[in-house]
Order: sequence, then C-alpha cells, then structure tokens
Amino acid sequence: MCRLFGLSSAPRRVRATFWLLDAPDSLSVQSRHEPDGTGLGHFAADGSPVVRKAPLAAWQDREFAQEARQVESTAFVAHIRFASTGGLQERNTHPFVQDGRLFAHNGVIEGLDALDAELGADRARVLGDTDSERFFALVTREIRARGGDVAAGIEHAARWASGHLPVYALNLVLATADGLWALRYPDTHELYVLERPAGGHHGRRHLDHSGTAGRLRVHSQDLAHSPAVVVASERMDDSPHWRPMQPGELLYAGPGQEVTRRVVLPEEPRHRLALADLRPEAAASQHAA
Repeated sequence: MCRLFGLSSAPRRVRATFWLLDAPDSLSVQSRHEPDGTGLGHFAADGSPVVRKAPLAAWQDREFAQEARQVESTAFVAHIRFASTGGLQERNTHPFVQDGRLFAHNGVIEGLDALDAELGADRARVLGDTDSERFFALVTREIRARGGDVAAGIEHAARWASGHLPVYALNLVLATADGLWALRYPDTHELYVLERPAGGHHGRRHLDHSGTAGRLRVHSQDLAHSPAVVVASERMDDSPHWRPMQPGELLYAGPGQEVTRRVVLPEEPRHRLALADLRPEAAASQHAA
C-alpha cells in the first residue's frame, strides 16, 4: 500500500535527508509489488512549496528514488505510491500542490463521476487522473469556503465523501509552511503520530527513522536540537511514544508543535468498501508491501 510521511518542525527550518526507496532490488519482486511513484515535498525559505517526484515502477530507472535528497524546510511530506487510480505518470504522483499546500493520500475512493460533479468548476484544479487529487480539490474548495480554516475544510470534505461516495480508506497528510494536518478514516489502514521533543525520548539523539518495509528512511541531525511532530503509515523507530491515530481522528500540529486532535468522523462511511469490492488493480495497491 502507499506510504505516507509528514513532519513539521515549524517555525524552525531543519535539514533532513530522505531515501524514498531503500529496499534492495530483488528479482523475485516484480512491478506489482514495487512503487509506482515516489515524491517529496517541502517549503522554500519564502514559504512556497517545492515538490520533486517521479512515476517509478520496478522496470524503470530507480536512481531517482534511491538517491539521498537533503533539503531544509519547516515541514515535509513524502509519499511512496502503489497505484490504484491513474496511470504511472508524474501528474498522478504524490504529493500534490494546491493553494500553497502539500497533500498526499493513502486509500481508495470510488464514485469519481459523482465527485467530479460535486467539484464543478473546481475540477479544473485536477491535473491528473487520481481519486486523491480530486479529493484534494474538494478539500481546497472547502477550505476556501470556510475562510482558510484548513481543519474545517478537511472535515467537511471528508464528511461529504463519507456520505456520498464508496470509500475504502481516506488517510491523508496535508502541510503548509507553518502547520501539519492528518486524517485517519475509517479504520482500514493505520496512521501513527509521534510528538518528538528535541533529541527524541532519549533527549540527545538526532532523528533517524526507517520504515519496517524498508521503503523510506529519514535522517535529521538538526532534530537533536529541535522538536517535531511526525505522522507516518508505520512506526519508524524504537520510540515508545508512537501512538496510532483513532479512526475518524483529525490531527493538527501548529507552530511550536502545539498538537490538537479530535474525532471528527465517528461514523463509518455510508458505503464502506471491502477489499473484495475493489477493482483488481486497486485491491493490489492496498495490500501491505
């Protein structure tokens, strides 16, 4: 399944090094089990989003994904894609950018004709073919309709989707230069959060995360001295302070890592999809790597 990673150290800019695909090549692992895209988003010193991404499959050049990328930012969003909707093209690779925000999603939403109809003129924001970018356009519209309130925009967009669309999973990470939001919905896939003090729970260590699936590594010497909030699809180190987000929980980490969380969608989707309901390619993308 897709891997999500979000980190905020706002307002401090920290340097982090990312390896988005660190697992060794294996002749026994074919393209269905290899990433269909990798991407990293961060923010420049002026607050503008910067994204580097590539649509990669097992038979393509993996140099882009395997090389270490060192960037400095107040927030980062990384994503490793296993395609469910949309072809292997850069326009379908996460993270996406709209109105200065970065967005990545893990899951499947069906009923895209209904979603397109709901978007109306805002469908023009969508440059690719994915359910994820379409949902991001809905979130962006709802944020705008609520005077820039990101949490309210996410909540209203997710509530509309849960009531009108077939939903398998809707886990997301959204970041601005000064904030990080995450939603887990419903309980299909896990999403974890770590409120990390400077130096971690030992009080003196740099950040060195490595996903258990070997797909993502993140290193930051700066976080030996700066606090951060991390959201990820899996626990990524031995800290005992990782905690799973609750189904329907929306998390916000603001400047200074003040964290608020609340369950905004206690009910299940009206039309909840099971794995057996998905198209074959979508079902394959949702299995654990």
